[in-house]
Amino acid sequence: MQILTLFLVALVALEHVGIAALEMFAKPEVQANAFDMPVGFVKTKEAQTSLSNQGIYNGMFGVLIMLMILFFTGSTLKIILILMMLYIIVVAVYGAFTATKKIIYMQGLPAFIALIFVIIFYH
Repeated sequence: MQILTLFLVALVALEHVGIAALEMFAKPEVQANAFDMPVGFVKTKEAQTSLSNQGIYNGMFGVLIMLMILFFTGSTLKIILILMMLYIIVVAVYGAFTATKKIIYMQGLPAFIALIFVIIFYH
């Protein structure tokens, strides 16, 4: 079950790298659809700058999760993964209240499932 747990956490990390790619490189129409924003707004320079900035955070966070899996083990990794999954859940809840409700399902739910697996199955 530990392998499955790490696999689920890695999927959460990859999701964040994918979100980063969407925020940084996707066409404005795709971004607008993904984030429930008006296309006209997303096409503005300010929105593109903001999305790119948010994207680099998401991407680096995904990379950080993967690096933690590679470089740490045991109780240290368990604590790190719990904290990281909790961080994602808190951010997803905030995003659901301030941006779009689907964030709680798209980002929060996978992190919550991974968190449960880390708590129960990772030793």
